[in-house]
Amino acid sequence: MAVPEVLRQLSRRAWEPALARAHRAAVLMDAPSAEALHWAGGAGELLAAGALAVSALSAEAAVPAGTARTVIVLSGTLRGGAAAAVRGVLERGAVRHCVLLCGDEADGGGAAELEETLRRWMGEGGRAEVLLRGPPLLAPVSAELCLLPALAALLPPLPGPGGPGPAEVGLGALPAELRAAVRALVGELDSLFTALGLREESFAVGALSRVVAAELASYASARNRRRAATNKASVIFVDRTLDLAGAVGHHGDNLAEKILSVLPKLPGHKTDVMVNMVELTALQTTDETCDIIAPGCLAQPNDPAAKALWESFMNLKQKEAVMEARRHLVEAASRENLPIKMSMGRVTPEQLSSYIQLFRNNLKALENHCGLLQLVLATVQTLKHPQTSKWDNFLAFERLLLQTIGESEMPSVLNQLLPMIKSYNERTKDDYTCEDFLVLLIYIYSVVGEIKGGKELDIAEEKVKRALVKAICDEPEPSPLLQKITGCDSSLNLTSQKATDAVDGIFRSLRDIARVRVPMKQFHSIHNPGSNTHQASYKPLLKQVVEEVCNPDRPDPVDIEHISSGLTDLLKTGFSMFMKVNRPHPGDHPLLIIFMVGGVSVSEVKMVKDLVATRKPGTQVIVLSSVLLTPHSAVELLFASDRLQPDARI
Repeated sequence: MAVPEVLRQLSRRAWEPALARAHRAAVLMDAPSAEALHWAGGAGELLAAGALAVSALSAEAAVPAGTARTVIVLSGTLRGGAAAAVRGVLERGAVRHCVLLCGDEADGGGAAELEETLRRWMGEGGRAEVLLRGPPLLAPVSAELCLLPALAALLPPLPGPGGPGPAEVGLGALPAELRAAVRALVGELDSLFTALGLREESFAVGALSRVVAAELASYASARNRRRAATNKASVIFVDRTLDLAGAVGHHGDNLAEKILSVLPKLPGHKTDVMVNMVELTALQTTDETCDIIAPGCLAQPNDPAAKALWESFMNLKQKEAVMEARRHLVEAASRENLPIKMSMGRVTPEQLSSYIQLFRNNLKALENHCGLLQLVLATVQTLKHPQTSKWDNFLAFERLLLQTIGESEMPSVLNQLLPMIKSYNERTKDDYTCEDFLVLLIYIYSVVGEIKGGKELDIAEEKVKRALVKAICDEPEPSPLLQKITGCDSSLNLTSQKATDAVDGIFRSLRDIARVRVPMKQFHSIHNPGSNTHQASYKPLLKQVVEEVCNPDRPDPVDIEHISSGLTDLLKTGFSMFMKVNRPHPGDHPLLIIFMVGGVSVSEVKMVKDLVATRKPGTQVIVLSSVLLTPHSAVELLFASDRLQPDARI
């Protein structure tokens, strides 16, 4: 089976119950559901099915008059913030017929109990229908990558100084919200594997991955499925926190990664970005915040040419991807008989802009190639963006850090960083902002690994902390990211004490990040110190894992732990050593699924695809995760929210 195409079909199939009931209905959905629909087919599919309105779910959401029913789509179960929002809508009395599409509560009373709850909220005469979802709400971002937007806040907990060892972490030891997130993930994966007809062997790298794999192995529905299923697969769960350098680093030369990192996010979305469409209109403005024209985006699920170009952005080097953008644009212009003048050689943003202008006054051409034009505009805006030139500075500085880390102790590395932390009034456009420094600090502590403590390190960290606190307090207005980290929405509320508390918390987390690979034997390091003939380099943990899987000698993996459903109870009490006897190998099967618990980057997806194609041709590989990370979104996931408790609100 061609798994990427099957996943694409499944992502659409999950919406069939909503589409079947959309005629003359108002459709309300939470943000993760909207994001999944955005990549799977777009809100236009609901409107084409007869929906009168499609809007965000909130307790204040209004239902238009004349609707036959209200269809509510939840990415998870009817609990927490989702339940409060649905109740708020229904108790206002405008809805008399409610259809709810949601996930199944593992320990709940099923659809009948939920329908009774909805009728109670609607009051006398209300009709309710609950549809428990089959396939999960997937966002098929590319052929090799699918996301579960409902779990975007999931991140493996970092080990505290005296926290439980990796073998001691079981589901019961996790906070309630993280437990709920793990159970939700297991339910979603079981639904997905049922739809794919998979009989999987589960493997884990990292403490939370072990918990997830063990729960999936012992899940009653999954056990029944594995008895009947015929398609064999290896599923490897990997903890994101084991290698955060892969999430915040500026690796490679990938256009998609740069677009996703520098352009502003679509409101309510974790992955897709806003593309300024003013260039295709007669509106004359240089104001980048002008929002008269609706933004474009990257997801073009119904446009084959645009989809093909997006795959090029994900898989090719930047220069090749930009040339591919020009080729697609030239072919589109030729098909529309537009007077295009071909030019060879280097592709510039100005050249692409001049080609785009040809479409501006031709409405038919605009309509035929709208998806393609959005992607090329995203390319132009990214290449011109000031953050793009900074990308190369980051890359150069990260390479320098790798060299320095190999030659110096941590205090020396931090002392070299200190003069570069500048307040707002001292910074030029090329200097690093406070958020940029947090990116660099995560990179450093993740690459260095276990750090030798002592007075010298404490002093060096204290100096960096003071400089960061001063820089944060000197910001005229804290950025959205700094607002989330400090908990202050304006500079008036941002006191020195609040900034100090936030920075102290960050450094406690950084120490934990440095400790996270200590239990590892084979994947203990992601830093290659180099030699007289080779520069120091970064060894992505995910690359090490895939190389081990694809090793033709098939050695018994040390840190890739096989999780057997027969020994789950023993595993939960910490006897994971029994897993190492005659266990299956992750390279045994024709399908390899890697689930990054806590997010994945574009570079990592490309690396996995290329490695498997080279080392194990004939094996299909799919990367699944909860969110597609950029350097700044990784900072937010780590420092701006309680990493042990994914946000359950709408």
